[in-house]
Amino acid sequence: MEYTYLGKTGMKVSRLCLGTMNFGPTTEEKEAFRIMDAALDAGVNFFDTANVYGGKDHKGWTEEIIGRWFAQGGGRREKVILASKVYNNMQDPVIDPNEERGLSAFKIRRHLEDSLRRLQTDHIELYQMHHIDRNVSWDELWKAFDIATMQGKIGYVGASNFAGRDLVKAQYEAKARGMLGLVSEQHKYSLLCRLPELEVLPAAEEHGIGVIAWSPLDGGALGGSFLNPEKGSRTSRQTERLEKLRPQLEQFAALCKELGESEANVALAWTLAHPAMTAPIIGPRTLKQFEDTLRAVELKLSDEVLVKLDEIFPGPGGEAPQAYAW
Repeated sequence: MEYTYLGKTGMKVSRLCLGTMNFGPTTEEKEAFRIMDAALDAGVNFFDTANVYGGKDHKGWTEEIIGRWFAQGGGRREKVILASKVYNNMQDPVIDPNEERGLSAFKIRRHLEDSLRRLQTDHIELYQMHHIDRNVSWDELWKAFDIATMQGKIGYVGASNFAGRDLVKAQYEAKARGMLGLVSEQHKYSLLCRLPELEVLPAAEEHGIGVIAWSPLDGGALGGSFLNPEKGSRTSRQTERLEKLRPQLEQFAALCKELGESEANVALAWTLAHPAMTAPIIGPRTLKQFEDTLRAVELKLSDEVLVKLDEIFPGPGGEAPQAYAW
């Protein structure tokens, strides 16, 4: 496994981040335990979750599973760089208006305490805002995160789904308070979703914010099974999207066959090639899926292959404004 610093921090994380969203609703607890054990054995020390993961009727389930895995001991908690998130409602907002989607000092404190309880730990290394909330001032947000940091309950603050302007604003406001600011931005990025190359990735790189790519396989479209889905699978129900993407995916499959590599690993290796990238999130449902993705870190794509991928999956043309203006 390879490692890199998380943004401008001195903390090293693996170049693959284990996503846990499937744990509970799709992956039963015993298999989730096997995947997490295998991750540590393979050197993957970066685990990502969120308080809302677990499904509509069991929010928090995924954190509970991770907590029970930690409780087995054996140095499991000590070996993991743990990331979780806050933003979504955990209870019915009709009953409690403070449970509306969004952020506030009140909500951050309460949801952090609940996550720590479910995770059976006293701290979270990376606490991420799951989405931007422009209705809340940075005075309120940075004070709330500063208190949590001073209490030792969180190590660093990260973001997710922020626009480029939000990243810059967050860093400006943090610097004005003598704070470190954001150390990471978790963003949707893949061969099929390259818009972040316009603003988000350049802003993150310039401000020392490590990028964590979510959905690097674009919901499985780049995972190799999209062209030949199993009957009844989620993919098989995306007929309209499949037909739209078929020409690109067929070219992509042919290129990967020529390279002797799986589509999933080529797609992951492509995200890793971007200089702003810390790690893509892999979301295995089974142990085999996890084991199959480890090759991605070893796979180095040549300039020639990168050019071919650009031809198959054209990006926005580079960074803004040069991508669309003189």
